[in-house]
Amino acid sequence: MRVAVFTEPHRGASYDDQLRFAQLAEEGGFEGFLRADHYQAMDDGPALPGPTDAWLTLAALARETSRIRLGTLVTSATFRLPGPLAIMVAQVDQMSGGRVELGIGAGWYAREHISYGIPFPGTSERFDRLAEQLDVISGLWRTPSGGTFSYTGNHYQLTDAPALPKPVQTPGPPIIVGGRGPKRTPELAARYADEFNVPFTSLEQTGEAYERARDACERVDRAGTGRPPLVLSAGIVVAVGRTDAEARRRAAPLHAKSALPPEDSVIGSPQQLVDRIGEFAAIGTERVHLRLIDLTDLDHLELIATEVLPRLDGSR
Repeated sequence: MRVAVFTEPHRGASYDDQLRFAQLAEEGGFEGFLRADHYQAMDDGPALPGPTDAWLTLAALARETSRIRLGTLVTSATFRLPGPLAIMVAQVDQMSGGRVELGIGAGWYAREHISYGIPFPGTSERFDRLAEQLDVISGLWRTPSGGTFSYTGNHYQLTDAPALPKPVQTPGPPIIVGGRGPKRTPELAARYADEFNVPFTSLEQTGEAYERARDACERVDRAGTGRPPLVLSAGIVVAVGRTDAEARRRAAPLHAKSALPPEDSVIGSPQQLVDRIGEFAAIGTERVHLRLIDLTDLDHLELIATEVLPRLDGSR
């Protein structure tokens, strides 16, 4: 099982908090450090010191880590134009020596768009824009050196783009598409993504989402294009401790009122997390993203590194 940590700095974390967390995750043997791409917390707390930009942060982390993979889960397609985003991610891939992953979604949290003056179209248009962004980003990365890339869509038009810089990874950094949507999300994953992620829900709902993604891969004849099978991943909200009281303390923020949908969390001992990961493996999960709430709680991260990772086959 491949194991990454997933963080939400918009809840309240400085760059230095994220740096310490990412470096410790690297030392502890986690495969990846991925972070949310949000500009505002989902609850009513102050979330001090305020948001940090996902790709600016990852660029800095790329120069201060050496092995751990870095990425977003997920970048909102409403935040950035696809051409500049392709340049940005390719540059960070170069800065990291080829360790970057682009998780990208349609965007969903209206409040942060209103707060920061970011246009927030309706659901259908946001998914249309996401599809075009995936087309553009993939096209720019796949264009041979010396060639140009043009694109005419309903929302984005590019003319003779030099398709530079090139990322280190070929044909480009892995793309992650995820969500609980029953129709367009699995289809976009089947067409464009390397990984399909189901975030923070039950085994049953995750398995059903995997089936929809497999069906979508058959409909678009993914195998016939020569692309590798879609990696199936799951997000798990984690609050574990050496004692029940320690686990409950870490779980306390999960009870705050939030705009997030209901989540299925692992609250308890390290062994309970090992067991849950095993249950996900049994339904076809190849990678898990463990969502840890407090980026200043380095002991939580160390506990998982020492008491969970060694019990998982192939996690290191």
